[in-house]
Amino acid sequence: MSEKPQKKRIGDQLIDRGVISLDQLKIALQEQQQTGNKIGKVLIDLGFLTESLLTDVLGESRGDESINLSEVVPDAEAISLIDKKLAQQFKVLPCDFDPETKVLQLAMADTYDILALDRIKASIAPDIIVSPVLAGAKEIEANIDPFYGYELSIDGILKEIETGEYDDTQQGMGSAEYSHPLVRLVDAFLTDAVKRNASDIHFEPEEGFLRIRYRIDGVLHQIRSLHNKYWPSIVVRLKVLSSMDLAETRSPQDGRIHLIVAGQTIDFRVASQPTIHGENFVLRILDRAKSIVPLEKLDLAEENRNLLKLMMARPEGIILVTGPTGSGKTTTLYSMLNHLNKETVNIMTLEDPVEYPLGLIRQTSIGQSSKMSFADGIRSLMRQDPDIILVGEMRDKETAEMGFQAAMTGHQVFSTLHTNSAIGAFPRLLDIGVLPDIISGNVIGIIGQRLIRKLCSKCKQQRPIEDVEKRLLGITDNTLNTLYSHAGCKHCNNTGYKGRIALLEILRIDADLDELIIQKASHREFLKAAKEKGFKPLADDGVAQVVAGRTTLEELSRVVDLTSRLTE
Repeated sequence: MSEKPQKKRIGDQLIDRGVISLDQLKIALQEQQQTGNKIGKVLIDLGFLTESLLTDVLGESRGDESINLSEVVPDAEAISLIDKKLAQQFKVLPCDFDPETKVLQLAMADTYDILALDRIKASIAPDIIVSPVLAGAKEIEANIDPFYGYELSIDGILKEIETGEYDDTQQGMGSAEYSHPLVRLVDAFLTDAVKRNASDIHFEPEEGFLRIRYRIDGVLHQIRSLHNKYWPSIVVRLKVLSSMDLAETRSPQDGRIHLIVAGQTIDFRVASQPTIHGENFVLRILDRAKSIVPLEKLDLAEENRNLLKLMMARPEGIILVTGPTGSGKTTTLYSMLNHLNKETVNIMTLEDPVEYPLGLIRQTSIGQSSKMSFADGIRSLMRQDPDIILVGEMRDKETAEMGFQAAMTGHQVFSTLHTNSAIGAFPRLLDIGVLPDIISGNVIGIIGQRLIRKLCSKCKQQRPIEDVEKRLLGITDNTLNTLYSHAGCKHCNNTGYKGRIALLEILRIDADLDELIIQKASHREFLKAAKEKGFKPLADDGVAQVVAGRTTLEELSRVVDLTSRLTE
């Protein structure tokens, strides 16, 4: 009987991963003989690696998930579940609690400590599921005081600021980052925005106050107003977090914040803009889990999903996604790339900038910091043996021509174009300077896209349909007598809407439509020919969502022009 292979020692694992060198391990082993400490502690004391890096390696070797507590924003709800004395006794730290799934994420120095897990489970409600993650013991000890010591809710912090009931001298050394309430206030806003599913946070200074707004489901909502005397401290916190120049106040700046908020790894893309009342800050929330969605899980009509798959099955040519900023073009493109992403294909991207890292895909940022333009980038990519290329945007003649050249030489190319409709892509390409002969035969299809808010399932209400609404919806009989309207409840933050639906118009190009491109056919001629082949404009997809009771006619009219339907 063959012997079981021996498990690698931690020192060997660290060398294999390139974290330490063999010489560093030898030094640590000599030091260990003198001190008698564990090899991991010796390596940390010598400064050869950090505790969080050691935790990652230990977690990987044992198959545990690990967490870096320096990037975690405290979750007040999670902290309220476990007593501070219990956390100190067993070296545990509650990081996140999801009230819907009832899962409590618990950082532990030893995820196999049965006694600690039993005591924790006994102290909380029986329906709560404890999900242990590995963290360094020193990290946990250093973070218990700052996590537990201070109010983390926005209301609590504002009350603390107004009353002045805080004392910096009472803080421990480990809690320096949370010592001032304005520092914690910024963290609380970031957490609150993520939990409300916001896509952007706006910090807008006015003459006498600071306005804070979140963009939720595509619409801005005012959340708070603060006295402008607090703004300089908030600016400093935002700049420190996003690695911006503190001294520069007269030029726009860009930065990035990387945090673990509500148990999720979140990136914030930060942009500052000088205004007459001070620097204006907008934070774009980049949640990878929500933006990289499998094609099957995108909220699309089955017919549209099948059309997308049919277009992606064509081995060469260009697929364009059109629509205004914030219409979900990036999410659709990433979902399509994810669908095609296999070990047998080489996918390469040029983005401005790269927002979400994707496994197996080679991604390149094009921007002010890069010395490469989109056109230069495509030339370079062509020498990297790609099968599929994503070009962030076709914004000029040179980029468009290079994209079409890639398509003509047997590559599948994905890109975006700023036009109001799928059919509007052709005059736009001609306007840029691409010849009709080059466009014809090389475009697989064009996707026009918008996002509309979805009615809250908890509070939507039925109401009678009006005659003008029947005309807008194209209903000529009495098959539909009611529509749904929005109301508002706790579940949807009293907006009446929760989540968004993607409206698509998909124009699949065939030989007949290619002929019309060469002839430079008018918009009317092209639309008529496309409709005869089954093309459904955005308005048709939106009307189907209204009839199905998933959104309101009012919301659809906000996003899509329906007036032309009255004259049809």
